[in-house]
Amino acid sequence: MFRVSPVTRLPAENTEESWTGARGAFTLIEVVISSALMALIITSAYLCLNAAVSSQKMIEPRATIFQNARVAMALMTADLRCACPLSPDSSFLGMQRMLGTVQADNLDFATHNYTPRRPREGDYCQVSYFLDKDRESGQFALYRRRNPTIALDPLSGGTREEIARGLVGLRFDYYDGLDWFESWGEVDRRSKAQTSRRERYNLEGMPQAVRITLWFDPNPKTKPADSASTAEASASREEPVNEPPLVFQTVARLNLATASQNVSGSGSNNSGQSAQPAPSGGINQ
Repeated sequence: MFRVSPVTRLPAENTEESWTGARGAFTLIEVVISSALMALIITSAYLCLNAAVSSQKMIEPRATIFQNARVAMALMTADLRCACPLSPDSSFLGMQRMLGTVQADNLDFATHNYTPRRPREGDYCQVSYFLDKDRESGQFALYRRRNPTIALDPLSGGTREEIARGLVGLRFDYYDGLDWFESWGEVDRRSKAQTSRRERYNLEGMPQAVRITLWFDPNPKTKPADSASTAEASASREEPVNEPPLVFQTVARLNLATASQNVSGSGSNNSGQSAQPAPSGGINQ
């Protein structure tokens, strides 16, 4: 009988297992390369996150400014489209005004863009748009004054509401069909001669269109520095670069301007006809 002898294994140093076991640990070069790659990835992630946060800080206030400008433009445009004569003496008033170095024009008119809610209110509302400084924040804000009650003085009374804040300028331009004017109407017509309105067409009636221009601060501040410590802390920080204001502009057409001009024209013609002397009855006799 034959016997099968057991297979003898080679020494461990000559087998594949010993080779892989020797390669189980990382070398110093691999550790350095892995650390460098990890540091590069972490740095890139930090830079991306920092850029995202910076973009968010820059976009959020600007998004608020865009929203405020859109709301303000929509309100003023809706009121101007339904504008009507303010009073028999002054149908439409647009005055230039400066608050220090800030242009802050004033606009007074009446509009049918109002629904009566209380007794003694008419089907129109007296409206004023103007800029004023907020005492708490120190910023200029856009206000709208509304007086739905028929009053003797159309330029006073009523209640005012804040439309938008953070403005650095407000301007109105008025179009009569041929040219643009910086102001419209007269506050006190009695102090000027009647002949002064013959060459200046922007002193009576209503304009055909109004161009609205708003300037907003791109980096509005929440509150001014009240104390010395706050001022020192703000001075120690790095001040942001001065950016130009954000400009928003639109043109609102007055739908009732032509009708008011026709009424005023017919009234002047009638008054001119009535001013002519009537023929005497004694001539036919």
